[in-house]
Amino acid sequence: MLIEKFVVILTDSVISLDQSMNFGSDRSRFVDNRFTGKRAVEDKNLGPLIKTIMTRCIHCTRCVRFANEVAGVPDLGTTGRGSSLQIGTYIDKPLFSELSGNVIDLCPVGALTSKPYAFTARPWETRRIESIDVMDALGANIVVSMRTNQVLRIIPRLNEDVNEEWLADKSRFSYDGLSRQRLVVPFIKQSNKLVESTWEDVLVKIGDTLLPLLASSETNVPKPNQVAGLVGQFADAESMVALKDLINRFNSELVCTEEGFPTNSTDLRSNYLFNSHIAGVEDADLILLIGTNPRFEAPLLNARLRKCWIHNDLEIVSLGPKVDLTYDYEHLGDQLEALQTLAAGKHPLNKRLNSSSHPIIILGSECLQRSDAAAIHNAVRRISANLKETKQLNYQVFNILHRCASQVAALDLGYTSSIELIKQNKPKVLFLLGADRNLITRQDLATDSLIVYIGHHGDAGALLADIILPAAAYTEKDAIYANTEGRAQQTRLAVVPPGLGREDWKIFRAISEVIGVTLPYDDLNQIRYRIGQIAPGLLVFNTVQEPLKEVQTLADKLSKTQLQSTQMNIKESIKLSLLTLKDYYITDCISRASQTMAKCVKAVQEHEKNTNHQ
Repeated sequence: MLIEKFVVILTDSVISLDQSMNFGSDRSRFVDNRFTGKRAVEDKNLGPLIKTIMTRCIHCTRCVRFANEVAGVPDLGTTGRGSSLQIGTYIDKPLFSELSGNVIDLCPVGALTSKPYAFTARPWETRRIESIDVMDALGANIVVSMRTNQVLRIIPRLNEDVNEEWLADKSRFSYDGLSRQRLVVPFIKQSNKLVESTWEDVLVKIGDTLLPLLASSETNVPKPNQVAGLVGQFADAESMVALKDLINRFNSELVCTEEGFPTNSTDLRSNYLFNSHIAGVEDADLILLIGTNPRFEAPLLNARLRKCWIHNDLEIVSLGPKVDLTYDYEHLGDQLEALQTLAAGKHPLNKRLNSSSHPIIILGSECLQRSDAAAIHNAVRRISANLKETKQLNYQVFNILHRCASQVAALDLGYTSSIELIKQNKPKVLFLLGADRNLITRQDLATDSLIVYIGHHGDAGALLADIILPAAAYTEKDAIYANTEGRAQQTRLAVVPPGLGREDWKIFRAISEVIGVTLPYDDLNQIRYRIGQIAPGLLVFNTVQEPLKEVQTLADKLSKTQLQSTQMNIKESIKLSLLTLKDYYITDCISRASQTMAKCVKAVQEHEKNTNHQ
């Protein structure tokens, strides 16, 4: 075991090759009296993520077992016998899996290494910073390796409660997008064109627009809802509380998230959390998935579900589009009529839910982007409440699986999720905090509205803006994120923002100072004290706070009373955006800027094209 660990340490950067070159013998130890020749193996093409050097392979079959047992993609295997044994994909094709990069960590001899990281650095040349991933809402623990203010590699960090020892491919390999398409200077629109500017000029321009909105001549109170804010999926708690405090100075509560959520269900935290905990799914014997594809929305959660399906005989039922989850499940179709029948207790599945010892229901957040989201949420809440009441359960059955890293913290801080409020009020100033989904257009606002984009990439939101302010990405700041189960975690500053980029909350602090309503915090400790006043749970790190029993009971009662006031549109089927692997790779401004992710999409498309031709 010690020798194996020693080999792993050495071959992580293949130090053994350097040692052999510098201090080894100049004579080979290879003895073959009959000279039948050394064994050589052709390198395999496993795609744009994994580099193969198959002559190093010792046939331990770790990669084969991972692909078959954990990833659920039985593409790797062995061919030949004896000295002709080889590891490969049987036919010439890449290893297509959202978890494929983990075989790099498993390989003990360096036969499988990271292709994007190859020949860039040695581990002892880099500085390692423990941080968290924000590419989905699970908050996987990661280690960021940097050198000369550049992110060179991202690898997983052990956390049995969240990601175990795995990491999804988009989280591991999209880091090259952090150095492309970056906003490095402020921009201001002149003659319908964005031109480079300075911080002083853009702050003065924003101040000139905001100052007249501060107070009316009669009441000395700002006219309500003249300033609004819309936050995207990478917004951290510090920047969101600073934006909200700034907008509240203008007598406005128009602070919204791009990701939708029923506004009548945010008063109780258990209504929008993954209450069973990520690790808690391993206790379940029956799981009902509603409107979600966990394989691509939360790959590490899906890996847990597959593990339970293999080892615990977990029974899984899905309501939504039929997709490949890497394990067997019962498909109830994609019509909401089945959900309506379940809520009424008349579906055949109700009996199995009642007879199971530990049922869990998971509702996907994409299903809540519809106009009838409140009715869907209440129906699932009612099914969970009836289960708890019938079986006298002492745990939470109801769970929300979010897709965006910012969503839980935003709801904790009092953000709403109804963009319609912004369209109805047509504010004079709209702040877009990394909002890149094009949910707001020029036609939705007044003709003289000023749009200010604060973000780190030149994406869709920047194209809409009148003023662009360069901000910091998640590897460039100390920031708080809450994952889908409500666990508060911190990103750590690994590199500084490029060019004139600044941390988001400091930008809002500077704007407030320019207009004379200075926000009451100057450093990270002070703004986190402010967060503690609004949502104390966001300052309790690496812990999931359990809801009070009284709160759970109240949420269950409310679900039964609200069901009568809202109706589901059963004619509209459940739809999902992440159905296949090529949909998974590019979903946000970072992955859209990543050449590695673009290569992955191209590889999938070429394989599909070749397969169809055959």
